[in-house]
Amino acid sequence: MKKVIAVVGPTAVGKSALGLKLAQEFNGEIISGDSMQIYRNLDIGTAKDSPEELTLVPHHLVNISDVTERYTVKDFQQKAISVVDQLSDQGKNSFVVGGTGFYLNSLIQNLNLGGKADGDNKLRSELLQVQKNSGIDGLINILKVEDPASMNVIDTSNARRVIRAIEVHRETGKSINEQSNGNRWADFYLIGLTDDRAKLYDRINKRVDKMVDMGLLDEVRPVYENRDQIPQAKNGIGYKELFPYFEGTATLESCLDEIKKNSRHFAKRQLTYFRNQMDVDWYNISDEPNYQIKVEKRIKEFLGGYNG
Repeated sequence: MKKVIAVVGPTAVGKSALGLKLAQEFNGEIISGDSMQIYRNLDIGTAKDSPEELTLVPHHLVNISDVTERYTVKDFQQKAISVVDQLSDQGKNSFVVGGTGFYLNSLIQNLNLGGKADGDNKLRSELLQVQKNSGIDGLINILKVEDPASMNVIDTSNARRVIRAIEVHRETGKSINEQSNGNRWADFYLIGLTDDRAKLYDRINKRVDKMVDMGLLDEVRPVYENRDQIPQAKNGIGYKELFPYFEGTATLESCLDEIKKNSRHFAKRQLTYFRNQMDVDWYNISDEPNYQIKVEKRIKEFLGGYNG
């Protein structure tokens, strides 16, 4: 059976650096498990690996879509499985690196996400109208009634995912978290990185400041100017918070504070999701300074005595 290694955890904890190191050491290639890194020209705000790092190890599902395109969980699942199959045929190891929990869960559980990636057009229109009239709270109220079990497994602050959960439940009669098709297609070893909360939050704050120094404003401006043609990417953390600055209704400082706050809240949700929904081997990067040695040992055991 195919074996897949995943590096998960909250934003800014160091997943990409570890994934890059492990893929180099274990004859692997990286599959991005991030819902925003698929977009071309969104590099700084999505914390993509640098162009130099992208050439060190082949990366998949990075820079594959224009910002004007929609990209679904089902798209990710299908493409990621295809990449794993290809790498397996080539004798290479797959390293899924990212923090979008439901993307990873769809891959690990081989969830049946329904027959249509974008759902029924009539139902989608109805749900979008609910969102327009009542906001995300209106969608959440529907989900609570129809599929309360899914409330704990999706990001309920993301209207698109709430809509998709409702669609899947109506299409299949089952909760989105029960959509496993019963085919265990691969073994997974999940490496989870975490840190003390204060240290993690400090890392997040410093990373936002660094993004600004790298040119984040220049990257976000065209997203703001063309937001009507950008269905999903405009809602990413690090982008939407700067819109008031470009509108002239908020200061840059207040918008950056909002990015930092939303990033901290997102990190908390990520940790909750991974801890509650997945079997993760956790490592605190501050408490375990030699954690990488342990990780490498576990990977060798998982791969069956890998000797390079």
